[in-house]
Amino acid sequence: MLLIPAENQLNWKRPPWVTLGLMLTCMLVFVFYQSGDAEIEHELIEQYLASDLPALEAPAYEDYLERQIQFEAAEDRVYQLQEFQQLRSENEQEWIAYLLLFDREFFQYLQQSHDIIWAPQERQLWHQQRMALERDYISEISAFESGLIPAEMSLHSLITHQFLHGGWGHLLGNLLFLFLLGFTVEKALGAGRYLLAYLFCGVLAGLAFAAFDWNSAVPLVGASGAISGLMGMYVAIYGLRKIRFFYFLLVYFNYFRAPAIAMLPVWVGKEMYDYWFAGATGIAYMAHAGGLVAGAVLVWLFGRSWMQIREEFFEPEDEEKDARFTSGYAQAMGSLSRMEFDTARRQFAALKTRYPDRPILLEHLYQLAKLRPDLPDYRNRARELMDDAIARHQPERMVSIWQEYLSKGEPHQPLSAKDHNRVLFISLKHDDLKAAEKAFERLRHAGDQILASEACRLLATEFEKRQMVPKARHYQQLMQAY
Repeated sequence: MLLIPAENQLNWKRPPWVTLGLMLTCMLVFVFYQSGDAEIEHELIEQYLASDLPALEAPAYEDYLERQIQFEAAEDRVYQLQEFQQLRSENEQEWIAYLLLFDREFFQYLQQSHDIIWAPQERQLWHQQRMALERDYISEISAFESGLIPAEMSLHSLITHQFLHGGWGHLLGNLLFLFLLGFTVEKALGAGRYLLAYLFCGVLAGLAFAAFDWNSAVPLVGASGAISGLMGMYVAIYGLRKIRFFYFLLVYFNYFRAPAIAMLPVWVGKEMYDYWFAGATGIAYMAHAGGLVAGAVLVWLFGRSWMQIREEFFEPEDEEKDARFTSGYAQAMGSLSRMEFDTARRQFAALKTRYPDRPILLEHLYQLAKLRPDLPDYRNRARELMDDAIARHQPERMVSIWQEYLSKGEPHQPLSAKDHNRVLFISLKHDDLKAAEKAFERLRHAGDQILASEACRLLATEFEKRQMVPKARHYQQLMQAY
C-alpha cells in the first residue's frame, strides 16, 4: 500500500529550485558517474573467472549458505541456496561469479574463517587473488567508493550515498517522491534551510541504518533516507491540521483527510515491521524510519527558531484566493442590490482588509461613504481613492475625485491644506493650470500660510515659463502679501 501526503499544489511562478537542483544532481551522478560501473563489473567478472577463485569459493559458498540455514535460521537463504545449486548444475559461470563477488556478507565470512576453510597454500592463493580484485575493481565501483558501508564508516559517505542509486527504477522512484514532497517543504522552509535540512536528514538516516547493521559490508545508496526526512518534516509542519493523503492499494486509489502528524507513527511502524519481518528485500527500512523521525524532530525542536516556517506558507494559493474573493464579493454585491448598505459596507471593508490590492473594493467603499457626505468616513475614503489614483498614475482621476468631494463633502468635513496642496502639485505636473488655480484658492483659505506661500511661488514660476505675464504678476503680488 502506497500512502503519501498531497495537500499542496505546485506554483510554477515560484519554482522549487533546490528540489529541482537535487533531482538534476542525482540524475547527473547516475548518468555520468555510475554509468562506468557496468564496464568495471564486466572486467571484474572476466578476471574472476580467469582466476582460481571460482574453484575455491563456490564450495565454500554452498557450505556457508547451509550453515546459515542450519544455525541462524536464515529462511531467505533457503531460496538462495536452491538458486545457487541450480546455477552450478546449469554451469552459469557468470551468474555464479556475480553472486560470489557481491554477496558481501559471504566475503566477510571468508575473511574471518579462511583459516579453517582452506589449507595454507589455498589460503595464500585466495588472499592474493581476491584482494587484488577488491583493490583494482570492487573498490572502484560507485557503491563501494561513495556508498555508506557501516563496517567501513566514513564522513564523506554520509553525504555522497544520498546521490547514488542502484538502477533506473530506484532513481526514478526516488526522484518522483523527492519532487512530490520537496516542493512543499522547500516552500515552507526557504531554499537554504531546506537544503541543509534535507542533507542532515540523509545523514541521520544513514546513521540509523548503520546503527542496526553496524558490522555490515553491504553499501547503502539512494536518496530515500533523506526523502523520508522530507516526509517527516511535511507532516510535522502541518501538525494536527487535517490534510489530504493519497493512497494506492493494488488497483484502487483515492484520497482521504486526516491530521497530518497521525501518519508519522503509521509510517515508522511499517518500516520497523518490514525490517523485522519482511526478510531480505534490499530495502533500507531503518534508513527510512530514521529519516522520518529525524525530519519530524527537526521541525519540533527548531520550529520556533532555525526551522521556523515561513509566514506565507499557510496562505492560500492564487486560485484559492480568487475563489474566496469571488464568493465574498458576490455576497457583498448581493447586500448592495438589496440596499442593505451597512451590511455591504462591512462586507466590502472585510474584503479590503484581506485583499488590499483589489481597487474595486475601495471604489465600492467610496461610493457607499458618499451616501453620507456629512460623516468623516466619506473624507477618509476620498483621500484613499485619491492616493490610489496617484499610485496608479491617474492624475485626471485624482482631480475628479477631489472636485466631486468639494461639491458634496467639503461643506461638512473640509479637506486639509495638505490635501489641496497635493492636488495643486499634481495638476501643475500635468499641465492642468485651471485645476491648480482652483486648488490654490482652496489652499489659501485653509489657514496654512507656509503652504500657501510656496504654492504662490510655484504658480508664479509656471506662468512665467508660459509667458503669461498678468497671471505671473498676480501670484507674485500675492507672494509679497504672504
